Amino acid sequence: MNKPAKNSLLAACAVLVVVAAALFLVFGRSGTPGDASAEAGFARDMATHHAQAVDMSFTIRDKTQSKDIRNLAYDIITTQSTQRGMFLGWLQQWGLPQTGDRQPMAWMAGHGHGGAGQAAGQTTGQPTGQAGVQAGGTMPGMASQAELTKLGDARGAAAEVLFLQLMIRHHEGGVQMAQGLLRLSRRDEVTGMAQKIVNGQSGEIKLMTEMLRQRGAQPYPTILK
Repeated sequence: MNKPAKNSLLAACAVLVVVAAALFLVFGRSGTPGDASAEAGFARDMATHHAQAVDMSFTIRDKTQSKDIRNLAYDIITTQSTQRGMFLGWLQQWGLPQTGDRQPMAWMAGHGHGGAGQAAGQTTGQPTGQAGVQAGGTMPGMASQAELTKLGDARGAAAEVLFLQLMIRHHEGGVQMAQGLLRLSRRDEVTGMAQKIVNGQSGEIKLMTEMLRQRGAQPYPTILK
């Protein structure tokens, strides 16, 4: 073998080694998602995201007499609790911890979300509800602790309106995360769940927007692009 051909072969082998190493990092030995994969990041972050939605739904369920609000809260509690269990079950099945060392949304960095950099920019004192601003959170749509406290203290129609405004923004964040996963993954069970989230939460956003209109109120400015 002449020298140019040998060098070309060595270069090709080096590329294959790099590719193999990258695949090992992302998917692990068995072909399951690795710790730094989009699937693992999505499962961890969405489990946390869903947990807040469930908590807010319990809060409003226990303080309102409105049948439509209570039905909505029940649907969110049951659906998102079930989905959250699936996310955590996937991580266990993949042999991964339920919490990782990577910052929230790092799995979407460079793919339509700023990851840690954007998260840091979300606590700069800009008004809550502006597009892309999630005060006190690092995932899109998350309510801040101050907002959760305000929801806990609110009563009557004011509590219902605040819940709907916060939950619409929260759902928009969930849709954004699910759409991000759909761009990054080809794993059937994960993309199937992400599509269900997009469809289901988009439908509930329309429902909650109408419920706000009936109460003489409007959603916060959308965070969806």
